[in-house]
Amino acid sequence: MELALITAQQVAVLFLLIGTGAVAAKTGVLKPESKQALSNLLVYIIVPAMIINSYRMDFSMEILRNLLAAFGMSILAICAGMGITLLLTAKNKDSRTPIFRFACIFSNAAYMGFPLISALFGSEGLLYASAYVTMFNLLLWTVGYGIVSGSPDPRAVVHSLVRTPILYAILVGLCIYLLQIPLPELVVQPLQLLANVNTPLSMLISGMLLAAGNMRSVVCSGHIWKLSAVRMVLIPAVCILLFALLGFRGTAAQVVVLLECCPAAAITSVFAVQFGHDEGFAAGSVVLTTLLSIVVLPLCALVITLVM
Repeated sequence: MELALITAQQVAVLFLLIGTGAVAAKTGVLKPESKQALSNLLVYIIVPAMIINSYRMDFSMEILRNLLAAFGMSILAICAGMGITLLLTAKNKDSRTPIFRFACIFSNAAYMGFPLISALFGSEGLLYASAYVTMFNLLLWTVGYGIVSGSPDPRAVVHSLVRTPILYAILVGLCIYLLQIPLPELVVQPLQLLANVNTPLSMLISGMLLAAGNMRSVVCSGHIWKLSAVRMVLIPAVCILLFALLGFRGTAAQVVVLLECCPAAAITSVFAVQFGHDEGFAAGSVVLTTLLSIVVLPLCALVITLVM
């Protein structure tokens, strides 16, 4: 129950920040064209700094075991969501099916998940979250890329993976943690300052996304509600049940499941634009699942507390 209450409080804080971003976008303080620049700042600088900073802790064999377990549990959780989605859409011929599949399979772990995990579990939680994000990125830029592009070019996939700074940040962080490399204060302070920017910046970007969406068309779209039900209810429920049946418990398991319970990935809209899919449907899916998360995430945390 305590985890659920803390989650509810933190989600409320995140939505206040999202509201600030939405108001700033509506009033012209934040321009639509600045969204890409802010996203690049987050993905290429802020999140890598936060990940590296999270690995600055004393070595513990138990934490290392949990970290390795988190890698395995992350693969299981994402693949479970993938299996559910592909099974449900196996006979779908709708032009929106690629976006439907992508939005259901891939959660908004970086924007919504990292701030939440940081607030709930601190640096140790971020270690396990980095394991999830590693597997997430590998699958997103291979399977996910193939789903939305239709005919994945292996060279394009490799190129995208090589350009993912989060993976390099995790490698650097692992070296720091495993080898217990001491960092000078001159490096530590900038890392901490950049890491602290992650939550407000990611939520401001989410707010800009909400402000750009047509809420009336989103709320009236049965297809978006169906996607939201799969992303926010069915997949989390199956993952929680699966982890409980397999006896996965503790902080690492809770972190992985909470990340899997997050709304649709913000990059869904980017891929829709890039590959000529329905942009309104993609943006609406991200918007509605993000709004629903204010209720769903605390409920998931409550269930996780009871069974894990």
